[in-house]
Amino acid sequence: MVTEHGPGPLDGVRVLDLTNVLAGPFACHQLVHLGAEVIKVEAVGRGDLARNLGADSTLSAKGMGISFLAQNAGKSSITLNLKDARGTEVLNRLVADADVLVENFRPGVMDRLGIGYDALTQINPQLIYCAISGFGQTGPWADRPAYDQIVQGVSGVMSITGDPDSAPLRVGYPLADTIGGLTAAMAISAALNAPSRGTFIDVSMLEAVLATMGWVVSNHLVGGVTPQPNGNENPTSAPSGAFQCADGLINIAANKDEQWVILARHLGRDDLLTAPAFATREDRKANRLRLKAELETVLTERSAQNWAEELNVLGVPAGAVMTVPDILAHPQISGRNFVTRFDTVPGMDQGVDLVSIGAMFDGTRPKATTPPPALGQDAIRILTDLGYTPDKIDVLRQEGVI
Repeated sequence: MVTEHGPGPLDGVRVLDLTNVLAGPFACHQLVHLGAEVIKVEAVGRGDLARNLGADSTLSAKGMGISFLAQNAGKSSITLNLKDARGTEVLNRLVADADVLVENFRPGVMDRLGIGYDALTQINPQLIYCAISGFGQTGPWADRPAYDQIVQGVSGVMSITGDPDSAPLRVGYPLADTIGGLTAAMAISAALNAPSRGTFIDVSMLEAVLATMGWVVSNHLVGGVTPQPNGNENPTSAPSGAFQCADGLINIAANKDEQWVILARHLGRDDLLTAPAFATREDRKANRLRLKAELETVLTERSAQNWAEELNVLGVPAGAVMTVPDILAHPQISGRNFVTRFDTVPGMDQGVDLVSIGAMFDGTRPKATTPPPALGQDAIRILTDLGYTPDKIDVLRQEGVI
């Protein structure tokens, strides 16, 4: 796929996306932005469940739900009945010329359909096959269904989110799905760079999340400390956390001793620098709530944005706590070509704005150039490329294979 700025790093790579809802589609969406050609293989008649999910019920009813739009730009769509031998034959033909296949069925489903890893690598020994599941392909939970919130709960994420009064608490976006998707995209990109291609990648959303909890997990494994919810406080340092200002919260991370000194002096609280309760990092951590109260006597006099501007100039990391609409409208985001506008979207009578990948290459951001596809919109083109005649395609359509 050619991106907005020309061929991407994965130009020439063909990916078959047999995934549903979020983790898998998000993984393949990252590959689209990087230049891969992604063919989304969906269920006949209904497609990806995400087509019917999202905040706009009208779009969901059209099969173009916001949850689908969010991570499917740049993909082609074909529908296949994989329980029909003719449907699996189409998939087999696609596999013969593919570099990657991604699926997020429960373990064993693809094998029962006759299109698991062993079968498909008979067709294409160099195929990179990535299976994304909640808990991995083996283990006592392998056959359990898993959604994001389930994984957030069992991973320990909810147990450390919030404060002692509100925990356990769900993270406010699908953290486990997203991390699982990013892990899959990273593993696939690595496998594409292997001297000899062809591998089975087993991505466990649970393990992907635990892998990102490095400090928390290590505090337990190495330090013997049971992780606890700390709310908006950073337990590794103080003053480091969220503080009340005149109009809302500000995050301040004075993690270095010199930053602490600069902060106290800028707030006119030099007295805190000589107070025994705040003399060392460990003292400040032990008395963090008392220190927080002292700093807020000054911080509440002005706005969070005002303090953030001043403190950052002085070298003290700080930032107002903002809403999603606020940060999307800010020049830091709007000025870096992060959001893409698609004026025309199949099956819709409105344009959409969608976020792209969080990386730039040589000053430009690779991104998908085509909008999210209507269900099965590319079937004729894909099947024709595979050698199917118009008459054969009509038969497959009439008999519910596509």
